[in-house]
Amino acid sequence: MAEFTVTTLRVVHTVVSTGSFTATADLLGYTQSAVSRQVAAAEAAAGVPLFVRGARGVLPTPAGTAVARRAATVLSELDAVDRDLAELTDRLAGRVALGAFPTAMWTLAPRAVAELRRDHPGLRVELREASTPAQLRQLRARRIDVAVIALGPDLPQYDLTGLRQSRLSEGGLLVAVARDHRLANRARVRVTELADEEWVVGTGLRGEPQFGAWPSLEHPRIAYTMREWHARLGLVAAGLGITVVPAIAATGVPAGVVTVPVDDPAWLGRTAVVATRPERAASVDAVVAALRRAAGDS
Repeated sequence: MAEFTVTTLRVVHTVVSTGSFTATADLLGYTQSAVSRQVAAAEAAAGVPLFVRGARGVLPTPAGTAVARRAATVLSELDAVDRDLAELTDRLAGRVALGAFPTAMWTLAPRAVAELRRDHPGLRVELREASTPAQLRQLRARRIDVAVIALGPDLPQYDLTGLRQSRLSEGGLLVAVARDHRLANRARVRVTELADEEWVVGTGLRGEPQFGAWPSLEHPRIAYTMREWHARLGLVAAGLGITVVPAIAATGVPAGVVTVPVDDPAWLGRTAVVATRPERAASVDAVVAALRRAAGDS
């Protein structure tokens, strides 16, 4: 008598999720014929059809829906077994507190933490969003273990004495505009083309740097001043101004916003840096390495 296997359950679950044998093959790394064979094996085990084939893909029968629902539970439990075993064999465990400035929390820090959760399930990474000066205070006070900070000629000269530093990215400011803005489809823009634009800029606590207009513009026209990034980008998406975002956060802008590089020989750029205390455990080394890989993918 035919029986369900882990592979047949995974294939059935994925076909129900995607509605397509082709998409299932792509996701699981199988050939389409292999997916068809696994579906046939699952239907033999079930004793009834699990899918109805049509011109626009496949739809699950009631039996297919039921099998996929149970398969989700089985696959989740199997994944949990893998995590439990990894925790027993992984040398990296414990807690690491990771701080980052707000735009580094859009994609950079989440990518690094996702990698660490996958590769080191015994390691718990706590996220703390804060400005660069606040992070440096927290790092020296041992409230965080890793700080992702921003350095640049237009920023205060922070005291980094005694801290270990690794560069994550350099250069990195872009101008963010609405998708239908006149500059939206440009590969690059000259800084002189920004002179007449209206700007959406940031505000915050005294002593904490905020993104203003483009750094080298002498008399920018400020249209709106908002504390939160989602509010600033919402105004940009609505066509009410443009703003500046770091390159490492470019993939995190909302759908109605695009980012464009700026040619400006008068501006020397900024650097994203990861800072730690001089002595650090292997778990902190792993977090730093994951951040560097995530920055390289940005």
